[in-house]
Amino acid sequence: MEESSGLSSMKFFSDQHLSYADILRPHEARARIEVSVLNLLRILNSPDPAISDLSLINRKRSNSCVNQGILTDVSYIFLSTSFTKSSLTNAKTAKAFVRVWKVMEICFQILLQEKRVTQRELFYKLLCDSPDYFSSQIEVNRTVQDVVALLRCSRYSLGIMASSRGLVAGRLFLQEPGKEAVDCSACGSSGFAITGDLNLLDNTIMRSDARYIIVVEKHAIFHRLVEDRVFNHIPCVFITAKGYPDIATRFFLHRMSTTFPELPILALVDWNPAGLAILCTFKFGSIGMGLEAYRYACNVKWIGLRGDDLDLIPEESLVPLKPKDSQIAKSLLSSKILQDTYRDELSLMVQTGKRAEIEALYCHGYNYLGKYIATKIVQGKYI
Repeated sequence: MEESSGLSSMKFFSDQHLSYADILRPHEARARIEVSVLNLLRILNSPDPAISDLSLINRKRSNSCVNQGILTDVSYIFLSTSFTKSSLTNAKTAKAFVRVWKVMEICFQILLQEKRVTQRELFYKLLCDSPDYFSSQIEVNRTVQDVVALLRCSRYSLGIMASSRGLVAGRLFLQEPGKEAVDCSACGSSGFAITGDLNLLDNTIMRSDARYIIVVEKHAIFHRLVEDRVFNHIPCVFITAKGYPDIATRFFLHRMSTTFPELPILALVDWNPAGLAILCTFKFGSIGMGLEAYRYACNVKWIGLRGDDLDLIPEESLVPLKPKDSQIAKSLLSSKILQDTYRDELSLMVQTGKRAEIEALYCHGYNYLGKYIATKIVQGKYI
């Protein structure tokens, strides 16, 4: 970018060729905030101040690109270098402009105090301090992504901790710094809660004799598999995010994939567009994560449910697709990254107008899930 008196030309770390968020130490993140604020103040104090635009990476699907793995098995989505602008002089975006600086101010304080906060905690702080600018959680979430796009650093680097819903169970030992090792096969059917502290996760020692990592979409199915101790028959580790994955659960799975690169990662999800969308988030990342979209992509394989499993399910257990399913299917089918086998499965869902839940397999008995997974593994039926 060329230097000028306009805010739109200031180098808020938005002039890199690739759109990604760095992981920084606290003092490095504070330095980026300081540079941004000093640049703003320089313009405000100039003889002819000209406050125009904040140039931010466009986080819409139209700005997404695909990196197809060549040297690795992992493909992922990432954002290109198309920009969108938030202007102080535009009535529609003026508040968004101010929100960015309000969030940066709070993040700077958090980093100085060496604290970590969740986005929910951040919302209530901002609601208290700046009620005229923040009235909902979604405004905070979007502004955090704006700050990430502006400073080119991860949320965790800004002192914002992930809220984790994730659980893990099975043949895995976890040892956090300074603590006793936890045997994840002895945590009961509830499993072991995955912390939202990514730094702690990064420094946790992992030991396992598992041969598979199995990601389970639903908490109830996770509970059944762990209660039945399926990991004793199939040497595996079960992980669930209880639906759409949060950053901490994705980070944990990615950490496992790098620690145990030889272990296949298999996903057990409902046969519906939402189940496939959850699988794809683990596998490719999510544009909704902005510049952090790609970071925790893993080479996940789809073990079930799939179209060739419908013969195992009574006709009356198949239910019509919901309008929300159709919206998700349309979005997935327009994706650049969806592989042909997944596209075929999705097309079959749309053609039949039906969906099937994992629980439909209980028609064969409550202990059938373990047999189902074992058969799929032995036959190599995962894509």
